[in-house]
This record gives sequence, structure tokens and C-alpha cells, in this order.
Amino acid sequence: MAGYVGIVHPVVTFSQHNTINFKDNYVVGFPMGINLWKTNKIGFSLEIVPHILTENGISRMNNLLIHPGVIVALGKGFTFAGRAAFETSGRYGLTPVLNKIVKRNKNTNYYIALPLPLRVGNNKPLSFTIGFQFGLSF
Repeated sequence: MAGYVGIVHPVVTFSQHNTINFKDNYVVGFPMGINLWKTNKIGFSLEIVPHILTENGISRMNNLLIHPGVIVALGKGFTFAGRAAFETSGRYGLTPVLNKIVKRNKNTNYYIALPLPLRVGNNKPLSFTIGFQFGLSF
């Protein structure tokens, strides 16, 4: 069993209307989760991610993401997570994530990750996002 916390930045979203984070608004998420390893190669992960939106000088929590999935150890510090996504905004979909441990310590690890969310629902067009995540696992 392992827990983790981090920060995720959606960098660019492709849909009918391309969106670049940091241009007209700023979205940041704070993933926190737990990984339950069945073997040293495969396990279950549950992640919860509150997202904060800052726009026109006002910030607010605008979405909570519930992110269950399967995790697979790929070796050499790499892990793949295949996650289902359920958002309080009414969107849902899938999120493949590639993780890499970049520094190991005795009781903690620092990691970086590339989440690639694909979302539908809530009467909005299909969207695909490229994000960047980093954090601490323990």
C-alpha cells in the first residue's frame, strides 16, 4: 500500500475550442490517492482531485474528480495508471497516466507524471487534455 499527494497542471485542452491553461484562466488540481498493490506488478488505485479555477481575479473550487483505476509497474521507476474519471462538473471519461519516480528516499519518493484526460458529457464536446503532474509518494 502507498499513498501520494501532488499538484497537476492541465497545460492544453483540445476540443472544438482549443484551450490553453495560463492564458485566459488558470486551473490547478491537487491529486491525493492510495495505491493498493495486489502483486509487485499490478494493483488498484483511487485518486481524488479537487480543482481550483482562477479567472478574472476570482478563484474557486470548480470541480472534484473521482479517479479509480488499475496501476501497472513497468519497471525502472515507471508506472502506468488506467483510470476511469467521474467529475462533479458532469463530465466523465478515461485518463491514461504515465508516472516516473525521479528520486527515491528511505520513506518517500518524488514523482512526475503525464496525465492525458479524455472527457465527454454534460452537453459539451469531446475534449483531450495534456497535463503535467508532480508530487510525493509515501
